[in-house]
Parts: sequence; structure tokens; C-alpha cells
Amino acid sequence: MTDTIIIGAGAAGSLAAIMAARLGKTVIVFEKNDYIGRKLRITGKGRCNVTNNCSNDELMRNIPVNGRFLYSAFSGFSTADTMSFFEELGVPLKTERGSRVFPVSDNAEDIVNALSRELKRLNVEIIHKRVTSLIIEDGICAGVRAGGAEYRSSSVLVACGGKSYPNTGSTGDGYTLAESAGHIVTELKPSLVPLVSPDKFCAELMGLSLRNVTLRITDGEKCIFTELGEMLFTHFGLSGPLVLSASSHMREMTPERYTAFIDLKPGLDSERLDARIQRDFAENLNRDLVNGIRKLLPAKLIPVIVKMSGIAPDRKINGITKEERKKLCELIKAMPVRISGFRPIDEAIITSGGVSVREISPKTMESKLVSGLFFAGEVIDVDAYTGGFNLQIAFATANAAALYL
Repeated sequence: MTDTIIIGAGAAGSLAAIMAARLGKTVIVFEKNDYIGRKLRITGKGRCNVTNNCSNDELMRNIPVNGRFLYSAFSGFSTADTMSFFEELGVPLKTERGSRVFPVSDNAEDIVNALSRELKRLNVEIIHKRVTSLIIEDGICAGVRAGGAEYRSSSVLVACGGKSYPNTGSTGDGYTLAESAGHIVTELKPSLVPLVSPDKFCAELMGLSLRNVTLRITDGEKCIFTELGEMLFTHFGLSGPLVLSASSHMREMTPERYTAFIDLKPGLDSERLDARIQRDFAENLNRDLVNGIRKLLPAKLIPVIVKMSGIAPDRKINGITKEERKKLCELIKAMPVRISGFRPIDEAIITSGGVSVREISPKTMESKLVSGLFFAGEVIDVDAYTGGFNLQIAFATANAAALYL
């Protein structure tokens, strides 16, 4: 018998265990992996974007799904609290572009190791077994079953993540446990995920990384995303930081609904770009078009852009009309890529959907259906844009639950 059992030793589970133990509770954490924080170790390309150094109002604006549910949790544990928490554990932090917060070391292992040391200091027991079911008696959660044995407790926190990155242990166990307790689990979809395109040129450009470009996503005629950064062409379509961010702004995927436009020269407006092209043309009047813009674009991209323009690649520069040059300029400022789908959920950074927030207390994270059962982190139907906001959700909901476990 223990005070509380926590299922999952990721971001939410680890912080909840620490906070509960600091309040004098005896805590057992079940983690089916051989070590804690497996997904944390690979977030932010192994750098771990722990939170975003912004106000609660800005935080709320970056949560498109059920943000209001988190208002109380953020009031109790802000982004400043997250930063203080890790710095007090001996991890110096820094703020980068977009107010993203990382360890000064740029090493996610420092975050995980700090959590591990604090769990050990507080004598939190970690059992490396998979929880197979909850023990629910007379509407009260009284423990869990794991490894063929029963473990009794006064409360249970489900914090075992979503379904994305299943090789890190996020295999959807939390949803199964929630449903067994009578909870509604909303439709699970990938978020912060690469995008699929039917355009064959994506495969031709596979491996081409673009830096300092602007990606714009349109939903019909409406622009729903625009941002400067990095992206990558793949055999299936598009990936990279910009694309992952864009995907979280996209909802139901239907044929021809979304189109991506890439501004390959965001530092130049159309007029200045045209002047630049004219200068390059002047230096290469007797050359073929494909050779005349070699200083302007990556070599791999030139044949694709020229084909899109409808101009024969062997046309001499001195024969290109003003209208054709204008078309070339338009393509460089807005190269279109059709979007037909998301990559599978196991390639997504986070899972959109989860345990319905209507059945969870926003103040305590306790189930409204089963007393003593709590939820925190990605298992709940809340998700945010990229930039440290999703980890902040995990930490804030974990802290809220820890106060009542």
C-alpha cells in the first residue's frame, strides 16, 4: 500500500512524482521502459525544448485544442515556474528564437538526469513493469495491476503519454486504461507531423534541406500558417521544423484542401527579386536557362522550378520574355506543393485527441467519473503548437494533479 501510484515516468509522470513526494506522499512510479524520460531525451532534436518563456496569455494563444481547460493549471504552474524548477535542480537554461527555452548545454540528457536525481533523493520507487489494468472498487480507483500482481494506493495518476513515437513507450496504454474506467477518448490524430504530397517532384528533391525560407499553408483561400525557418523534402512530401509546426494548424485532411507555398527568397520582395534575376540573366545571356539561375537556387531545385515555369530548360536567356521572367519570379516567391495527408501517428511528435476534458476536473486533474483517478500530460485531449508549449502542458497538469494525489 502506498499513497499514490503514477503510471509513466515521462515529463508529466516524473514531475508529478517529485511534487507529490515533496508534499510528503509515498510514491510508486510504474515505467515499462528500462529508464525514465525516453521521449524527453529525443525532444527538440535531442536538445529538449522544456517550455516557452512567455506570458500565460501568449501560452493560451498557442493551444488550439481545449486551451481554456488549462487555465487553472497554468495559473498554478507557469512557464516561469517550469524554468525555476529545472534551474533549482541544477540545469541552467537559455531562451532562443521564438522564446523557446533549452538547457544551456543543448543536451536533453541533462533534463532527464536532473529529474532522475530528484526522484532518487526523494526515495520515489520506480518499478519497471507495464500496468495492465486499474483496480476500481465502488467507483474508487484503489490501485493497479502490473506483472501479475496488485499494487494498492489511495490515488492513481495516468501519465503515460499518447500514441506518437511508440518506440519510446507511448503506445496508447493510457487511453485503454481511461476507457476501462468509463472515460470517453476523443479521436486520436497525429500532430506536429510530416506532411504527404502527391507531387512527384518531392521525391526528386528528397534530402534537400531549405534554410531561411518562409512556409505558408492555405486552407482553400485562407492562409492558416506562415513562418520563416527550415524544412526538408522527403520521398513522401515535406518534413522539418516548419512543416511540423504547420501541421498542428491543420485539421481534417480532405483532398485538395491544403496547399503549401514556399518562399525561397523571403529576404527579397518581388521587385528586388526580379532585379536580381535580371542581373543574373545579363551575365549569362547566351547560356541555357538552367545555367542562368544557378547562383539563385540550390542546384537540385533548379530543374523543378524551370519545369513548373513551363519554360524549356535549354531556352537561351536572351530569348526569355518579361512575362516568362515574371512567372519564374512568382514561383520562387511561392513554390506550390499540394498536401494530401499526414504521415502516420507513430511518426508524430504528439497525439491530438485523448481523454475528454469534460470528464476531468480542470483544477485537480481528477476524474469526474472515478474518485482517486487522475490524468496528466499528453493522454488528455489538449495539444499545442510547437515551441515548448506541449511540455509546459505536461508539467502544469502534472503539478495540478500532484497537489491532490
